[in-house]
Formats: sequence, structure tokens, C-alpha cells
Amino acid sequence: MKVLVTGGAGFIGTNLIIKLLQEGHQVTSIDNYDSGFKENHQEGCTYIEKDIRNIKELDDKFDLIFHLAGLSRIQPSFKDPLPTFYANSVGTQEVCEFARQTGAKMVYSGSSSRWHNPYRSPYACYKHVGEEICKMYRTAFNVDIQITRFYNVYGPYEILEGDWAAVIGIWRRQVRDGQPLTIIGDGEQRRDFTHVIDIIDGLYKVGVGDLKHEDAWELGTGMNYSVNEVYNLFKDKFGVDCVYLPDQPGNYRITLRENDDSLERLGWSPQDRLKEYIDSL
Repeated sequence: MKVLVTGGAGFIGTNLIIKLLQEGHQVTSIDNYDSGFKENHQEGCTYIEKDIRNIKELDDKFDLIFHLAGLSRIQPSFKDPLPTFYANSVGTQEVCEFARQTGAKMVYSGSSSRWHNPYRSPYACYKHVGEEICKMYRTAFNVDIQITRFYNVYGPYEILEGDWAAVIGIWRRQVRDGQPLTIIGDGEQRRDFTHVIDIIDGLYKVGVGDLKHEDAWELGTGMNYSVNEVYNLFKDKFGVDCVYLPDQPGNYRITLRENDDSLERLGWSPQDRLKEYIDSL
């Protein structure tokens, strides 16, 4: 199968490409490297440096498109909303139109922020808009588009530096640099931390399978930890201290997988791997 991965040099894209190559697919990545890295390149994949807003310039057709490209953090979207709008909304429009023009199936990477007020942050709003564009294309144009929603992904190739790092990646860097771990707010906010190996398994099942969901496939473990509980796992492993910082706008109190459709219909079986992962660092 000929597969295109948008954002293929990023965290989740790299793990997905590894899986696709192992399964014998012909894989191409398109990435502008805003949050992806060339050191993530995998032998056997064709990498194209291009913004997804220009995806129509690709002179090839694909059987399947995994649309992972986008800007995935809340706080940077407050600093400058426009890049997040271009990446998460305009970019998704261009990928959907490319799928329509070329006859490809598409799998969209949505967000668990869908279950919170989408107006609380530019990020949440523009990911919500991306989902709505996908639903419009599959209804109005009959494009085969499946939506997945990710919950707090962690694991190999996660970002450690800069604005696009999530909490596990940030703490890994702080441990490396001998700094105390920073906890935003009171630390009692709870997150459904999902290992990237389970995310990839779910994405692959959705992409190569024939099942369709009228809304979206929820990819979360179905259990959650408070940030303070995760800090204690890091403290047990590394003996590090922490410092509490003021809460930030758009910071949800809880994420937790909303339904069991992915388990019951896809045969997807996510595992709680968080302590095992931290102990392996």
C-alpha cells in the first residue's frame, strides 16, 4: 500500500512510519519541520520538506493518508494563534481536498480537547475546526475519512525541548539538566497518559481496516493519573524535587477516554505503561 504521513518527522509520525515500514508499505512523509526533526528520518521512507498547505503540489497518489501534521500544544497557541490556525485548520482543509482529488482514504489525528469547551484556547478551537472539516468532506463529498482522538501521548521520539514538548518530555529534559520538575497549577489535574505504541496500534487498525465510525475513534487508555502522581513516579526513579508554577489558561482538569468503541469494535487493547516507561528512562 502507498501511504502518505503528514508530519512524518515528528513524534507520533516517526513511530507510525517505523510500523508502516515494518509492515511492508511504501511510505512517504511530508513535513515542514516546525516541530519535526530530520534526525528522526527512517531508512526506506521518502521525506519531502513541504508545508501541508502546499500538499497539492505532490505529483503522486496514495492509497492512504495519515494526517498527523499540526501544532499540538495549548500554550504556544495563546502566544501567537495564527500559526496554529494555519497548521490545524487551513492545513487540514488542504489535506482533505488532496484526499478528495486523489481518491485516498484519510485518517485524521484529532484531540481529546474535543470534549472540553473549544473556545478556551486557540489550539482546541482549531483542532475542533479540523474535525468539522473532516466530517464535512466525508458527508458532502463522500471521502473516506476516519477521525481518531489522542489522549496525552508519551514515549520514544517525544519532544524534549522548546514550546512543543509535553509534560513527560519536559520532565525528561529537566531530569537530564539537573533541574527541579515544574508542575503547573496544583498538580491535581488528571491526564489519560497513552503510550505511543498503543496510539500507533490504534492508528494502524483504523487505517488498514474497513470499519467506519460515525464520530471518532477514541485512543486513550481509559485510566488517568494526576500530575502529582506522575511526579512521584519520577521522584521514585530519579530523586528529583519539584516546583509549582501558576496555573495557565486552557489547562483542563481531566482527560479520560470517553467510550470503549475502539476496544469493542477495533479489538484495540491499550495498556497502562507509564510506570514501566519512566522506570526505563
